[in-house]
Amino acid sequence: MDRLTDREFAGRIRTGGPWGTGAIRELEGGRPPSSGRCVDLVVRTVGERTTDLALDLAVRHLRPRRVHVVDDIRPFWRAVDLMLDIDHKGASHVVLLDADCLVLEDMRPFLDANDLAFVECYVQDPFRGRVPCGVHIVRTDVMERMRRIEPPRNDIAWMLRPESTRLERALRGVQDSVQYRGAYILHDHFQHRHHIFAKLALRELRSRTEASRPVLAAAVARWGDGPDFDIARAAVAHARAHVPDNAPGRDVQRYIERLPQTALREVEAMRLPTHPPLTLSDVARTAERVRTTDRPKVFGLGLPRTGTRSLRSALHLLGYDVAHYPIDRPSLDTLARGDGRFPLLEHYDGLVDVAAVPCFRELDALHRGARFIITVRDKKSWLASLEKNWPDTTVPGSPCGPDDGARSSVRRTRHLLREAVYGCHAFDAGRLSRVYDEHLAAVRRHFAGRPGDLLVLDIAGGEGWERLAPFLGVLASARPFPTERG
Repeated sequence: MDRLTDREFAGRIRTGGPWGTGAIRELEGGRPPSSGRCVDLVVRTVGERTTDLALDLAVRHLRPRRVHVVDDIRPFWRAVDLMLDIDHKGASHVVLLDADCLVLEDMRPFLDANDLAFVECYVQDPFRGRVPCGVHIVRTDVMERMRRIEPPRNDIAWMLRPESTRLERALRGVQDSVQYRGAYILHDHFQHRHHIFAKLALRELRSRTEASRPVLAAAVARWGDGPDFDIARAAVAHARAHVPDNAPGRDVQRYIERLPQTALREVEAMRLPTHPPLTLSDVARTAERVRTTDRPKVFGLGLPRTGTRSLRSALHLLGYDVAHYPIDRPSLDTLARGDGRFPLLEHYDGLVDVAAVPCFRELDALHRGARFIITVRDKKSWLASLEKNWPDTTVPGSPCGPDDGARSSVRRTRHLLREAVYGCHAFDAGRLSRVYDEHLAAVRRHFAGRPGDLLVLDIAGGEGWERLAPFLGVLASARPFPTERG
């Protein structure tokens, strides 16, 4: 973290209540280097205790061209509507940053190298651990797609996630897989207590799916003692008591819109001691506690439909920032050459998807000490899943307009990988069965006598943390092992 004096730090902390202006303000940017990308910054605040510090650190570590502050516009769907009307002409990407995020590393090298349509950052959260939240890097053409989408305003999913539902639609045919990158960022530390209540109540509402319920339960089980955790528990209980699982959308929306006032009232009734003043030492101590050390590269060599997305998510939970199905131009050039020299590996801890399959020998030679994981699956069920999801090189249509260069890049990548990995374009069960056997045999042969470098992992068969964590020499996550479907 850059050194600030205590006087500078104190000048950047807002200890009062919400700003309440309900407007978007433009500030001077951080004068990006002449050779770097032109990037804009949008900071969203509802009066978080860390607002001024978050803004200062973001300008320092992102060096944006322009800065826009979305200042206490509620509910969030209205903030999203107005935010998407901001003109970012001339910028390559926009960084959307919530004011509860403290960026503690220089992200300019990554921003200058990043070509991807959307990257979501992993952050360190006191209530949920390491999660992708609060900092999104979005290409400007995707922002324009989001603006042109009319959201389903009566849909509960949109009410709970008004930004991500638009983003998911805007990315169709542009970027098949969300790219995640971990960064040295604190999220939701040092916040006002009424904000903690509102966020955790909303988190309970967002966790009412088969996949999300156990994740929230695992997080709650790890919560310790202290006022902030007492508030978090009270917020989860409040949401459960006042919004039944089968509540109609209008009731959910009404509860969300009233959450700021509800949170103030409920926290006041708890009669907790006031927050001590936030100091630079507090931030520095917390930052040092969550800092991760450098680790060997990790590569996933499994074929599609063998659990590669689940492996990616599991590695992210363990602190490894691996890329998945990159479609940027430099990665496409690397795949065409077949030499394994992916430029993105300067900014990621590895690669977990079919892109690593054709060049695993080259990756092994280039990254000594790296760990390799091949995900496997019962071949009959694998073939059935692969046939059902056989990738279509036409790329599904976008709801935001005609074909463009971004979608054609997806098409080229799919075509190239299909040639390199399968050697065919039409689904052929016999040929693909041989490809599966030959690839597994080739990987086993290459790593013969090196048991510490290769792990064969059957995620579909139920294997998870008990094999992955010891192989990497790390502690398993307390969260359930992820099971994602493409």
